[in-house]
Amino acid sequence: MLQIGDLAPDFSMPDADMEMFKLSRLRGRTIVLYFYPKDDTPGCTVEAIEFSDLEEEFSKLNAVVIGVSKDDCITHASFRDKHGLSIQLVSDEEGKVCEKYGVWQEKEKDGVRKMGILRSTFVIDTEGKIRYCQYGVVAKGHAHEVLNLIKSF
Repeated sequence: MLQIGDLAPDFSMPDADMEMFKLSRLRGRTIVLYFYPKDDTPGCTVEAIEFSDLEEEFSKLNAVVIGVSKDDCITHASFRDKHGLSIQLVSDEEGKVCEKYGVWQEKEKDGVRKMGILRSTFVIDTEGKIRYCQYGVVAKGHAHEVLNLIKSF
């Protein structure tokens, strides 16, 4: 698993508009990179809406929010449009980035074990280093916590 001070692994993946997104292109800005299990599920919807509602506040701090899941681009676009999301969503269908960031983990639900994305957030500084990482995030209220954290930097 990644830790504070590690260089954030770079990646290129398509976003909801099928445009290629490259993490390193955002150097010089603070990046909130959050991983979530699935588009349009209750917790993921709450988290995405909260991050979108605070997008202007993040922008004032020279920060950008990027959401990552294994959903495809079309599903991301539908999710974004249905809920009026303003944050950028990128698609990691093959799960390679999830593995690089250590968020692809075995989870247990109702006694059944299966692999899935552990809701997690990374704050990456202007030089590409991880300043904050949290695995096993609670969706509701998390966007405010991250905004307050960035304000304290």
